[in-house]
Amino acid sequence: MHKRCGRILLQTRTRPTQPAAGPGRLRARARPDRDGIIHAMYLERRNAQTQLLSLRGLPCHLRCWGPASAPSPVMLLLHGWMDVGASWQFVVDAFSDAFVQGRRVVALDWRGFGLSMPDARVECYHFVDYLADLDALLDELSAHAPVDLVGHSMGGNVAMMYAGARPGRIRRLVNLEGFGLPAAEPAQAPGRYGQWLDELRQHRQGRIATRAWDSLDDAAARLMKTNPRLTRDKALWLAGHWARPDADGRWRILGDPAHKITSAQLYRVDEALALYAAITAPVLCIEAEEDSLAQWWNGRLSRREHHERLGHVRHLQTATVRDAGHMLHHDQPAVVAGLIEAFLVQ
Repeated sequence: MHKRCGRILLQTRTRPTQPAAGPGRLRARARPDRDGIIHAMYLERRNAQTQLLSLRGLPCHLRCWGPASAPSPVMLLLHGWMDVGASWQFVVDAFSDAFVQGRRVVALDWRGFGLSMPDARVECYHFVDYLADLDALLDELSAHAPVDLVGHSMGGNVAMMYAGARPGRIRRLVNLEGFGLPAAEPAQAPGRYGQWLDELRQHRQGRIATRAWDSLDDAAARLMKTNPRLTRDKALWLAGHWARPDADGRWRILGDPAHKITSAQLYRVDEALALYAAITAPVLCIEAEEDSLAQWWNGRLSRREHHERLGHVRHLQTATVRDAGHMLHHDQPAVVAGLIEAFLVQ
């Protein structure tokens, strides 16, 4: 029997979600834009330690908080597509002191994202490599004890698949808007393989590139355009981790353009459901009130279908965060942090 717990609908508050300024609290850096207007930049409450590990022959960049040796399980934070590990900073800052001081919290940059090096040996990225990288990372971080996984979007999809493939390595799992993909039909295979081959050629010809902007302020404005709820102070801080100036001085996304090549593999729902059914850890799926699936897939994947898929998870809780979109860990970090913390300390 599959067990589903009730959906939790959270009412967000109108007061600021971050701690008030003061000793040991959040402050703001002042940054003038190109028009000379001063804007406050978010200043993290908890400074991250950075580390580089070699995973399967590639350098992997990590951001770490909390003591290296702690009694609680390691918590690993997995970011989404065209995002970076620093994206979790706002949630980490919103955790209680006792929660962070009692465990090691680690956020990685997936291969070819952020400060993790691109894989020069390949022309494109395959989804299964994320699973293999995660497996190798857990060998380094917690070889003999299960960990807590928290993934957003693509990172949530990786977490769900990995927890089904390696159920004994996961203690608890939190999935933020990791919906999977629309079902594919075998008849799509010829067109998909042809598209993949075409895009490989385009990449070799230098015709696939990531976006670039003239300034940090422009990069921050792009983040705010994509997510209107993102405040300017957070956008300025995040843009500095999401992009870097290139040789021409333009700010370019820290994401290998090869990530934009369409996968040659079709998404097989039956395989995904088998992995869901194999998960033994308790799972908390958190959604934003705003229906991002309707925006992305235009009816090809609905929330109803996503919820039907989740019915294959044995031990499931769900929650909806109000006044939030797909980047709910940016929109409502305190609410998301509270949900994660409450679920993991059970």
